[in-house]
Amino acid sequence: MSRLLTDDEVTRQLADLPGFERDGDAIVATIEAPDFPAAVRIVDAVAEEAERMNHHPDIDIRWRTTRWLLTTHDAGGLTQLDVELAHRIVEAARAEGATPGE
Repeated sequence: MSRLLTDDEVTRQLADLPGFERDGDAIVATIEAPDFPAAVRIVDAVAEEAERMNHHPDIDIRWRTTRWLLTTHDAGGLTQLDVELAHRIVEAARAEGATPGE
């Protein structure tokens, strides 16, 4: 099991994750893609990464808007796995012309 991050660690690492913010024991982001197919490609790219990491986000998709919620359920909060997956989400979004937080 991964170690829970301290509040300071979470705050510091969120500074490098555009669009992500803390929501209790999770980090969340809403990303608007250029169109619906791009939104689906972002989700698909992240799904592949999440499967490799064995760490799966909660994802909501509505037309071209995706909402992401990351937490490590078995650890009871935020771990480095959440931060790493958030970085991969940002990369996938940028690859499709979406910029989180803008």
